Amino acid sequence: MSAATSPGGAGKPVVIHDASLRDGHHAVRHQLDREQLRAYARAADIAGVPVVEVGHGNGLGASSLQVGQARLGDDEMLSIVREALCDSRMAVFMLPGWGTTADLERAIAHQVDMVRIGTHCTEGDLAERHLGFLREQGVEAQAVLLMSHMASPDRLARECAQLVEFGASAVGIMDSSGHYLPADVTERIGAMREAVDVPVMFHAHNNLGMAVANSIAAVEAGADILDACARGFGAGAGNTQLEVLVPVLERMGFSTGIDLYGLLDAADIAERELMPAPPTIDSVSVVSGLAGVFSGFKNRVLDVSRREDVDPRDVFFELGRRQAVAGQEDLIIEVALALKAARGA
Repeated sequence: MSAATSPGGAGKPVVIHDASLRDGHHAVRHQLDREQLRAYARAADIAGVPVVEVGHGNGLGASSLQVGQARLGDDEMLSIVREALCDSRMAVFMLPGWGTTADLERAIAHQVDMVRIGTHCTEGDLAERHLGFLREQGVEAQAVLLMSHMASPDRLARECAQLVEFGASAVGIMDSSGHYLPADVTERIGAMREAVDVPVMFHAHNNLGMAVANSIAAVEAGADILDACARGFGAGAGNTQLEVLVPVLERMGFSTGIDLYGLLDAADIAERELMPAPPTIDSVSVVSGLAGVFSGFKNRVLDVSRREDVDPRDVFFELGRRQAVAGQEDLIIEVALALKAARGA
């Protein structure tokens, strides 16, 4: 069953990259179990979702006390999802510094179909070694720039062009803090589209309620790949809601190749099996988006703020002023203690 379409997208194919089993891990402190992974992967496969990404929220090798220990190791997660997928491609994500070449080798042993290497938006050169290794191994390698609101459209375009030179078969940006409005996305994707001749991707967060609108702006500006999650399951206020995005794209005339009823069934399974409740845009999420702070910080900020008796909104705005990025979780404690000390002065 597919959604009725209008001619706006002129039949252009859009590849949907389902990050529910990776980005969603942030929302449940990386505690998805075997049956949860298996149930959702099977449902996504039946629906015809092209790509299913799996792993710790921060990617291969990231399970740790600093960013959260996962219930299952990378090998176990990959093995479970690989077995559950018949037609969908399996993808993993890796941040250099958390993951290593050894982690990539193990993922390849599990027959991963695609690897995304992520870096901070101005540090694409950190992906060179890993992209080269994947190219030598014959594995599709994509590259994505995180916290992309911290860089200008021109800088993002230059970084993407460099990543293509390193061997990336597709390049893109993450709105890691849910900070963008559609015009921001249009400008950045447009600049990237002019700079490279490989597919361009966009990954949204929903802190300001703009994830679907921003994803539509991206595809209208030339993006070929859109990330989304069932029920928006993801860090902070969640990601682009997959079962909303797909029928909207189809109504606009874009082609996703995903079965609507199967997709809705998968979303129902995700809500029932994966999450205590679907993500919501609460007050802290709004502040995180306005401050431009990584959505994955939310649980840690709430925990530390509660312990130190400070306002989490103040913590987020201060983290934004300090331009904190993923991997700087220790800065949350420093900020909270500074705010507490200033209050007592």
